Amino acid sequence: QVQLVESGGGLVQPGGSLRLSCAVSGTIFSIYVVGWYRQAPGKQRELVATITSGGTTTYADSVKGRFTISRDTVWSTVYLQMNRMEPEDTAVYYCNAQNINGPSWGQGTQVTVSA
Repeated sequence: QVQLVESGGGLVQPGGSLRLSCAVSGTIFSIYVVGWYRQAPGKQRELVATITSGGTTTYADSVKGRFTISRDTVWSTVYLQMNRMEPEDTAVYYCNAQNINGPSWGQGTQVTVSA
């Protein structure tokens, strides 16, 4: 089992920055990819960024050049640095980990971008 706890959400003005953290625990040795997803009101959950055990990253087109996903070397924490934020980034952000037993999700953290 993998447990995930997100933190770092809050209210930020357009153009500002936030860093989200995902604390990972449990059977972390078997994780092969961790991703950040988000869900805005009335919309489907969408993939924001992923990072593999080898360090390969992918990003949604809407966040490329603004967001950066990273992790420490032992999978204990995965980060999402969000810069030049826009009102369209407002959503609940979720951390997801994939291992041999399937996916695990955190409870989410609210991010609101507003003046």
